[in-house]
Amino acid sequence: MADVSIRNNPRESRYEINVDEAVAGFADYMLTDGLITFTHTEIAAAYEGQGLGSQLVRFALDDVRATGERSVLPLCPFVKAWIARHPDYDDLLYGTRPR
Repeated sequence: MADVSIRNNPRESRYEINVDEAVAGFADYMLTDGLITFTHTEIAAAYEGQGLGSQLVRFALDDVRATGERSVLPLCPFVKAWIARHPDYDDLLYGTRPR
């Protein structure tokens, strides 16, 4: 069984998912005051179909929630679709949180 880990890499402005220490995918973001904008999510072809994208997005959104400092603007179609399938994350969306 593969060792999967996920982390925020602020130097690269992205969350990364690693499989056995190799970067298998990432979710790029941009930060502004009170907002995190997810711009692109990518899983390497060798790792597609394993649910890694979903694990990555869930981790990233849980991290945003835990910090409590920013709303989410999902410009990335994958992140946007994931949130649409998981309405318990709607409260993180830009325009739905009190400022």
